[in-house]
Amino acid sequence: MSTAFSLAPLFRSSVGFDRFNDLFETALRNEPGSTYPPYNVEKHGDDQYRIVVAAAGFQEEDLELQVEKGVLTISGGKRDANDSVTYLHQGIAQRAFKLSFRLADHIEIKAADLSNGLLSIDLLRVVPEEAKAKRIPINGAQKPALQH
Repeated sequence: MSTAFSLAPLFRSSVGFDRFNDLFETALRNEPGSTYPPYNVEKHGDDQYRIVVAAAGFQEEDLELQVEKGVLTISGGKRDANDSVTYLHQGIAQRAFKLSFRLADHIEIKAADLSNGLLSIDLLRVVPEEAKAKRIPINGAQKPALQH
């Protein structure tokens, strides 16, 4: 009997890079219960990403986004209980949450939108010219002169 081992949980909390050591570090540091609320990390192009958080029941004023030292933190405050309602079944969670995503270098948050219970955060990798890879031409006939 073979057992499949999935690395998918390691990839979902890092956006913009695929370095294993950073992914393992993030996975080990995640808080218990960090799967609430459910979320997707999507790649929409070479330099475009989106994080979509299922924030049913939350309004804009209940949510906070913050970036500090390359870590995007999304938090939602606990909703006030409605004392005039008696629940026969309560399946929609209304508890506070905090999600953290480690962002790669040069990742910027472009927009955030709350619509139909989904919080969408658009990210873009903006690499400065001096950090981009440069093509070096090879001169076939001449040997480069070294300065001593």
